Amino acid sequence: MSLRGRAPLSAASCDLAVRVTPRSSQNKIEWVGGIYKVWVTASPTDGQANEAVCQIVAKALKQAPSTVSVKRGQTGRDKVLSILGLSLEEVQARLK
Repeated sequence: MSLRGRAPLSAASCDLAVRVTPRSSQNKIEWVGGIYKVWVTASPTDGQANEAVCQIVAKALKQAPSTVSVKRGQTGRDKVLSILGLSLEEVQARLK
């Protein structure tokens, strides 16, 4: 089994709470009222918005999309994302 392209098990990781707004006019991330808000143009059907959130956050962090996943909140607007390879401090610094 090859682990090529995956973060090592000993790498830093963190959880990031976000609030998602699907069917937005644009894709963006902002710090609003003490939480990261993520707007996506994707519809919330069939996990499309979740996939878009992971891709947008990964792009903003300059990480591979496979390092970002939805840990909790698959069907709600409030989500917890799991981010492999970065500490919470690194994530916050990159999202500023």
